Amino acid sequence: MSITPQLQELSQSLEGTLLYDDLHKTLYATDASAYRIMPIAVAIPKSEEDIIKIIRFAAKNKISITPRTAGTSLAGQTVGNGIIVDVSKHFTKIVSFDSVKKIVTVQPGVIRDELNLYLKPHELFFGPNTSTSNRCMIGGMVGNNSSGTTSIRYGVTRDKIVEIKAVLSDGSSAVFKEMTSAEFIEKTKGNTLETSIYKTIYEELSNTESQKEIIKEFPKPKIHRRNTGCFDDFLIQFINFI
Repeated sequence: MSITPQLQELSQSLEGTLLYDDLHKTLYATDASAYRIMPIAVAIPKSEEDIIKIIRFAAKNKISITPRTAGTSLAGQTVGNGIIVDVSKHFTKIVSFDSVKKIVTVQPGVIRDELNLYLKPHELFFGPNTSTSNRCMIGGMVGNNSSGTTSIRYGVTRDKIVEIKAVLSDGSSAVFKEMTSAEFIEKTKGNTLETSIYKTIYEELSNTESQKEIIKEFPKPKIHRRNTGCFDDFLIQFINFI
């Protein structure tokens, strides 16, 4: 069954753009990798509300979504057969900067080198230095836990994250950040998707057999890079306090 009528309806509801012609689908079927997967549509949202609508549409129609910024991935991370959500066009703002706490808040489409030009007068810089730093964007760097030539001294992307505001698969928002064990337990209380995530993590990792298996199979601690972001380290930290 063709999903074109549903895509047309979604397109009319967005402030941004939804593209599902052959040309744009072909353009977004590849990234910097050798992979090629044809999506059913390409969304270019203009607002958070657009993103929420796209996510809810995808959930309702059982379609995958793939967030994408510059598309510099070498392992096909930004291609998929669902809806490609390109946030590189409109989510490009440096939202705020606290010179005292040395914290900068950015949207995912901010280019790494442009962020550092902004921070340079304050004698600060965002450490991870990929080979594509003049075009790669912070959203992709977070998703890939990017490192680069300076990471041994200055750390990888996960080391620089204070918190992330995310839109979950039901369209609700959540903020993920470091917390105490008491704060974590408090997060498990309630009936939202966010609380369900924390409950599931707690239930799975409270199991002693699971803990033993994770510790047994955990990569060598000396290897700092974790391509799946900070979750691996979180598992070990979590096990330590339950």
